[in-house]
Amino acid sequence: MRERILETADRLFYGQGIRAVGVDTVAAEIGISKRTLYNYFPSKDELIVAYLSRRLKPTPPSDLPPVQQILGNFERLERTFASGVFRGCPFVNAVAELKEPAHAANKIALAFKEQRRLWFRDLLARLEVDDADTLAMQLQILADGAIATALVRGDPKVARTAGEAAQVLLKAAGVRLPAARSARR
Repeated sequence: MRERILETADRLFYGQGIRAVGVDTVAAEIGISKRTLYNYFPSKDELIVAYLSRRLKPTPPSDLPPVQQILGNFERLERTFASGVFRGCPFVNAVAELKEPAHAANKIALAFKEQRRLWFRDLLARLEVDDADTLAMQLQILADGAIATALVRGDPKVARTAGEAAQVLLKAAGVRLPAARSARR
């Protein structure tokens, strides 16, 4: 039942917004009483935290070379943007909607962003980039910018443009790119 509640909350919160969806709606969608829902999640805030925590998953390990993983991130973003269900970053959406700096959702959002930055940094360290921390932040900003721009413009190709910018940054850092991935001039 807990998983059904979380699946439903995920779909509704992400698709319609955290503030727009009440626990009544979540319970009704599942076909349970509010009381049953509250047995699993004593408050809406706890449901929000569980929803976001469920989305906070590390990127699975890959045997692909680090450059392919980094650039593949932007390709995945493009596919996500084109999926028809893209509504922005659920973590940023939660922070923007809740507007409560002390809310646990903010810590989860920060943990997600830091997890992504560290993922980039670890891949860059494997590539022996001199300043992996700075470049990781730059790549994170490119990904976040692509997410925001795709949401506003409704154009999945912004991820490709961000990926091309990532190639420029990687090349400037001395990373050798596969021939097929060379940035266009």
